[in-house]
Amino acid sequence: QVQLVESGGGLVQAGGSLRLSCAASGRTFSYYTMGWFRQAPGREREFVATITSSGDNTYYADSVKGRFTISRDNAKNTVYLQMNSLKPEDTAVYYCGLTSIRGHPITAVGAYRSWGRGTQVTVSS
Repeated sequence: QVQLVESGGGLVQAGGSLRLSCAASGRTFSYYTMGWFRQAPGREREFVATITSSGDNTYYADSVKGRFTISRDNAKNTVYLQMNSLKPEDTAVYYCGLTSIRGHPITAVGAYRSWGRGTQVTVSS
């Protein structure tokens, strides 16, 4: 069972940047497609970005395209989310998840599992 731990969140002003990390336990990390999702208060969890097991393919929600970059280091069992030009509407708890479902892109929340506790991102205006 792979366990995920997110980190790197914080409080930042609009226009600023943050880099989130998601560290995975276990030796099978490189088998999985990874995804970043976020959940704002009173809203459902929504897709942000996904990256295939090899890291060759990525896909983004329209709301973050051009501002966020997902990457992974399979040697370190870690997936990253570089967030630039942050906006107040990016405020949410950010979660990473994994999926063994093949295909790309996989954006459905229900396709992912092994969620961590999340990391809070707050963007002030």
